[in-house]
Amino acid sequence: MSHDHDHHHDRAPEGFWQQPRRLGEGLEGHGATDDYNEGRPPGLLFPNRKNEGGFSGIQTFAKLPVALTPEDLRAAKVDVAVLGVPWDSTATGRSGTNHGPLAIRACDYKGGYGRPHFSLDTHVDAFEELVMADYGDAPISVGNTARTFEDVRKFVGTVVDAGAIPIILGGDHSITWPCATAVADHYGYGKVGIVHFDAHADTGADMPGSLASHGTPMRHLIDSGAVPGKNFVQVGLRGYWPEQETLDWMDDQKMRTHFMAEIIRDGFDKVLERAVDEALDQADHLYISLDIDVCDPAYAPGTGTPEPGGITSNDILRAVRRLAAEVGIVAMDVVEVSPPYDDRGQITALLANRAIREAMTGIAMHRTSVTEPDFLHPYALGLDADGNRRNKVFRRA
Repeated sequence: MSHDHDHHHDRAPEGFWQQPRRLGEGLEGHGATDDYNEGRPPGLLFPNRKNEGGFSGIQTFAKLPVALTPEDLRAAKVDVAVLGVPWDSTATGRSGTNHGPLAIRACDYKGGYGRPHFSLDTHVDAFEELVMADYGDAPISVGNTARTFEDVRKFVGTVVDAGAIPIILGGDHSITWPCATAVADHYGYGKVGIVHFDAHADTGADMPGSLASHGTPMRHLIDSGAVPGKNFVQVGLRGYWPEQETLDWMDDQKMRTHFMAEIIRDGFDKVLERAVDEALDQADHLYISLDIDVCDPAYAPGTGTPEPGGITSNDILRAVRRLAAEVGIVAMDVVEVSPPYDDRGQITALLANRAIREAMTGIAMHRTSVTEPDFLHPYALGLDADGNRRNKVFRRA
């Protein structure tokens, strides 16, 4: 019997089949450039006409122009690049997160590029302050975890290497392993910290019979040395997993975890203050990993492993903006949006979309030194320039 067919084992990085598993090194063969884009001058491409709304034209994220090569990113001096990783072959619950990037882009009624993106909370317009682009999606080899993760690592690496902040649309949560590794490759192992919003710790050992899982990425990152345990801050954990053995392992790694019980007892704002302080204390560079199931299913039903009793959409939007503004971020992923389980109003995809927009606003705030704790523009609070009430209500005695 002939066995000369190609299983692509050569595309798995050395060490992937060992314990602890690790990904490869370098960006050679990154796959972000193909013959469609050879020979043209580098720079941004504008697939939409100016001022088109969200439901017209070609749906890039927020109608952003497109960059298709690392040279495009460099030529345009892109600050923020949005990219998708449509992968869900390592999900253990509901499948469908491979459609997440498409849904997050397509759910938007507002549009973006060419229109004002004026934050009513902060009076900062990220589209005025930043050069941003949609970088398309990472290459996916269906059914081949090792090859896909190595290609994703390289693809995200081209963004970081070009000087841009990647904002990554998942995809199941396993993609944080290659994505955060790419960031650590650039800034240095041990130099990157992660604030991880999730209902689940994602620190499990390998799932039985699986090379990786959306329940294991944080353990892989820690075991590989890319992100030390002391540089993890977790927020929102609840439910019935992990078990004590895994919690003990997390303690041994010096991970800092804020369970939902702490949020219920002390209030989200107090816990967020602790998380911001810990993020400032932990590492030189910050990566946000947002699993949409950190929110209660009332706000995010379209996800693979919903867990009742979570936080609100308002809380997560404020948290993302505050971390991006007050601490500063070098990357972010938003994962576990599963459109087949979303409602007809696409509220889960829309929440993910808005979390990304809040991150963009926070990045613009950080760049322009608007970094006061929990900053809100006085106008948003009903105050005039002198701090007096802008709108007065008169009632008869």
